[in-house]
Amino acid sequence: MKLAGIAFEQVIIMLIIIVLGFVLTKLKIISIDSKKSLSNILVYLVVPFMIINSYMSEYNKEILVNLGYTFLVSFIVLLLGVIFTLVFTIVFKTDNKPIIRFAMMFSNAAYMGFPLIEAMFRSEGLIYASGFVSVFNIFLWTIGYMIVSKSVNFKTGIKAILKNPVLYSLIIGIIIFFFQIPIPKIIKTPISLIGAMNTPLSMLITGIIIASSNIFSTLKNKYLWLTILARLIIIPFIALGSIAILGNFNIEADVLKIVFILASCPVAAITSVFAVKFNYSDDLAASMVVISTLLSIITLPLFTLLINYII
Repeated sequence: MKLAGIAFEQVIIMLIIIVLGFVLTKLKIISIDSKKSLSNILVYLVVPFMIINSYMSEYNKEILVNLGYTFLVSFIVLLLGVIFTLVFTIVFKTDNKPIIRFAMMFSNAAYMGFPLIEAMFRSEGLIYASGFVSVFNIFLWTIGYMIVSKSVNFKTGIKAILKNPVLYSLIIGIIIFFFQIPIPKIIKTPISLIGAMNTPLSMLITGIIIASSNIFSTLKNKYLWLTILARLIIIPFIALGSIAILGNFNIEADVLKIVFILASCPVAAITSVFAVKFNYSDDLAASMVVISTLLSIITLPLFTLLINYII
């Protein structure tokens, strides 16, 4: 119950910052065009520093073992989500099927998930969250990219994975953690301060995205609501079932909870980017991101409460 309370409180805090980003954008204090630059700062600087900072702690063999379990559980949960999506959407008759499939498969783990995990599980939780995102990015830039691009190009996927800063921050963090490399305060402090920008910057960007989206034109599109149903309800329940089974194998409860929460987040923000890049409906993609994000304010605390009772 306490964990669900923390989740609810954190979601409300995040909502307030989202509203601020929305209002400032509508007042033209923040430019709509700035979301790309801010997103780059988040992805290439803030999130990597946040991950590295989470590994600057006393060595604990159990954490490394749990990180290994995180990779395994993340792989299983994400694979089940992919399989369900491919089956569920077979009968969909729309040119936007690839981007709909992508939206169902991939959650907004970095934007919405990391702030929640940081609030609920602190630095150790971020270590496991970085493990999930590493597996997530492998799925996204291989299976996900092939689906939206309608091509099998492993070379492009591998290049994208190797360009992803989360991978390198994870490697650097593990090296620092495993070898207990002392980091001078003059370096550690900027890393910590920049990493702490994750929650406010993520939510401000979300507010800008909402302010710049034309969601009203797609509200009658049945595929919008089927996507949201799958992403916010069905796939989390599939993840919940698999995690309940995995809970019998002596896996740390926090690992299972963290993977579940990240898998239950709303539609990934990058969905809108791929919709534009590959000529799908950008309004539909934006609506899937925005509406699922708003509804996750209700679903995430409820699922957190549920996983707390089960695990």
